[in-house]
Amino acid sequence: MTQAVRHEEMRARNLEVVLGAVSRGGPLTRAALAEVTGLTKSTVSKLVGDLVDAGLLAETGPARAGERGRPGVAVVLSGARVASLGLEINVDYLAVRVLDLTGEVRFAARRERDNRGSRPKKVLGELQDLATEALAETHRLGLEVAGAVLAVSGPVGDGVLFSAPNLGWQDVRPADLLRLPVPVELDNEANLAALGEFWYGDGERDFLYVSGEIGIGAGLVVGGALYSGASGLAGELGHVVVAPEGSPCSCGGSGCLETYAGQEALLAAGNAVSVPALLTALEGGDETALAACASAGRALGIALTSAVNLLDLDRIVLGGVFTQLYPWLSGPVAEVLAARLGGLRGAPPLLSASRLGGDAATLGAAGRVVHRVLADPAPFVTRAS
Repeated sequence: MTQAVRHEEMRARNLEVVLGAVSRGGPLTRAALAEVTGLTKSTVSKLVGDLVDAGLLAETGPARAGERGRPGVAVVLSGARVASLGLEINVDYLAVRVLDLTGEVRFAARRERDNRGSRPKKVLGELQDLATEALAETHRLGLEVAGAVLAVSGPVGDGVLFSAPNLGWQDVRPADLLRLPVPVELDNEANLAALGEFWYGDGERDFLYVSGEIGIGAGLVVGGALYSGASGLAGELGHVVVAPEGSPCSCGGSGCLETYAGQEALLAAGNAVSVPALLTALEGGDETALAACASAGRALGIALTSAVNLLDLDRIVLGGVFTQLYPWLSGPVAEVLAARLGGLRGAPPLLSASRLGGDAATLGAAGRVVHRVLADPAPFVTRAS
């Protein structure tokens, strides 16, 4: 019995090694995989066959030039079997996204909705409608959903959304209110957006991702892994104080970054009714809109100065609505960083706009399930055999 268990553990580990090698460097032939993984050719051939039969790998054309002997058939990740579901509840919208194992988007939907003051059950009921639509389409495509992750705006732990001041929610278990046929995991929106940026954006391994929405959050990626803090509550950049005697914040404090650079603060200062209206005003050179962005950028720069001094950051990515506003925000942010960090650092960190914009959180949420399958494909191989 013990020997059989060890054999299954070794097989599971080898399946992970082979699938991981293809996901990082594919397409690869069986011979190339044997060389990359250090496994024997016969072992690799059997593992690849199992992964192809399970729909996790697919054979493609002849090997690229450079391999000796008769050209082999290369294998790549397959998007034909496994999918993942990313969900998001934000203050002013709901969103869902389905990815297959290759990272291709197979379904996406977003519903604009003011969720402030709405009961969790009502909001999650509408999200369930979107998720059900996504699952129906996934089933139509012949895909099996391996799991779902829900992104929410606020600190979370053990399936509990502890506090979401902009929603008016406290100590809510969102997954318990979603009746879906797949397990649902909960995490912070900015954390998942940071992972989405890492996996599907520019691929940098060390950066601070700043999520600009009605609230402002941050996700820290270090060495290609998310840093969540001792209790998973790291990243509440929006409640860093930038003006101690400033405006009251929904968190109960005052002078928080959110009250100066959050979406509602920007719209109010820019005399705009929506982000598209603010963008139109900025593109037209409206002085009120330009001044609002400059002021928000300076406040953001002050908060980020503290983050850089504490964490020694080399790269900052601005996401969410900050991506759209980047041409007008980035200058003031960079000026403050340069002025305040010049004495301690040779140069301020590199500042860039997210490549994913408002899609980052659902991509990160769905991507977490994808990477979990890549790290442990054995259950899907067993299920298919």
